Amino acid sequence: MGTVAAGVAKAHADVVLISGYDGGTGASPLSSIKHSGIPWELGLAETHQTLVLNNLRSRIYVEADGQLKTGRDVAVAALLGAEEFGFATAPLVTLGCLMMRVCHLNTCPVGVATQDPQLRKFFTGSPDHVVNFMRFIATELREIMAKLGFRTINEMIGRTDKLAPRKAIEHWKAKGLDFTSILQRPDVWPEVIRYRQIDQDHGIEKSLDVTRLLDICEPAIERGERVHADLPIRNIHRVVGTITGSEVTKKWGPNGLPEDTIHLKFTGSAGQSFGAFIPKGMTLELEGDANDYLGKGLSGGKIIVYPPAGSTFVAGENIIIGNVAFYGATSGEAFVCGMAGERFGVRNSGVNAVVEAIGDHGCEYMTGGRVIVLGRTGRNFAAGMSGGIAYVLDEAGDFPAHCNQEMVGLEKLKDADEIEMIWKLIQRHQAYTKSDRAAKVLADWRQLVPKFVKVMPKDYQRVLESMKKVKEQGLSGDEAIMAAFEENVRDVARVGGG
Repeated sequence: MGTVAAGVAKAHADVVLISGYDGGTGASPLSSIKHSGIPWELGLAETHQTLVLNNLRSRIYVEADGQLKTGRDVAVAALLGAEEFGFATAPLVTLGCLMMRVCHLNTCPVGVATQDPQLRKFFTGSPDHVVNFMRFIATELREIMAKLGFRTINEMIGRTDKLAPRKAIEHWKAKGLDFTSILQRPDVWPEVIRYRQIDQDHGIEKSLDVTRLLDICEPAIERGERVHADLPIRNIHRVVGTITGSEVTKKWGPNGLPEDTIHLKFTGSAGQSFGAFIPKGMTLELEGDANDYLGKGLSGGKIIVYPPAGSTFVAGENIIIGNVAFYGATSGEAFVCGMAGERFGVRNSGVNAVVEAIGDHGCEYMTGGRVIVLGRTGRNFAAGMSGGIAYVLDEAGDFPAHCNQEMVGLEKLKDADEIEMIWKLIQRHQAYTKSDRAAKVLADWRQLVPKFVKVMPKDYQRVLESMKKVKEQGLSGDEAIMAAFEENVRDVARVGGG
């Protein structure tokens, strides 16, 4: 862990977050929360020590989180090397969270983790509750600092000499544990700084957005005029389009611009986070390949990726974009003529995407949108998927063995409108990327439709069925939503959910 942290620092990170296994979102499976990961104390101690030994600690914040609940927790984290501290579960409880563990379903009964206006009415929390809680944390921390003789947090950072193992450990598992490595203070020159004091130059003014894209897109940003440009790109260019997209949103608001107002075509190899967070009205076309996090947080824009002209390799069998593409994307479209790496579409909540093939863990924790895979998926597809729908062309007939069916069901395509929707998306994919695979699928459409597998989240299916049922009873609008929600809650209770 220390080596990773040092490497991150060289990549100009401002913060390294050490997140322990104790914490976890209410959307996580209990098995993951209880049986995965290690304590933050171990990772924090090693990270701080390694950064100090490499004289990197002075330019980077180290943060710790994972069920921090008391001033004592903060004091221990500071003495082990942290100067920032993350709180989540405890403040949420002060706001009324009952830990129903349905954060990902938009059905939170106390209005905390939901966008449903009817459920939000049940929220009784107040910012004052969190402020009061944090004042108690600060008061306890001040008392501990006074006992230890510290006036500031910075004086405490890394002072493991103020920590000692408990002398009377009775549990047989804990007897004989050696904490020497955790409590060790690095032996370095006195002038080596042990907490963050030096500002970093991230070179943002040299980014492709600042040096080229903002000038090119100025007519669109200021006056809504259409612009088109062809540009080379290298993998040293990261988060290309993000600063430009931010300026579009500042000027035109969350609705962005009309489709394709800004159309930028790049040729080459894109660095990390190509097209991250771009809004509606921006289209980024890439002839080449891209690194990890392509389209992260995509917010209405369109991303098109296809191999360079003259390529002879089979697109669906070769990775053209890296891991974790479209992580947390909320809206927009994506067409990828080639194979994606692992964790494609994780936490996708609204993007419609077509891809030739993907690696392991595709559509993990997905909550919305549509994903069409025209080939193989890798293992553990749809783990934690609670919303949206995926369609996988399973010509080999082995997809069920690669799919995590704990939260999803597998169906055949039956609805004519749904089949037409898929056909149109694949047609758009072929038009944008000139995909040979898409062309063959469209040419042999009638024979291939039965080989598509529809991946449908069980909870989402239940809600849709409940909505349909209450509408048949003559209810509409808010009444239908609330009736469907109440029926869904009863279903969850019957199977022991929540």
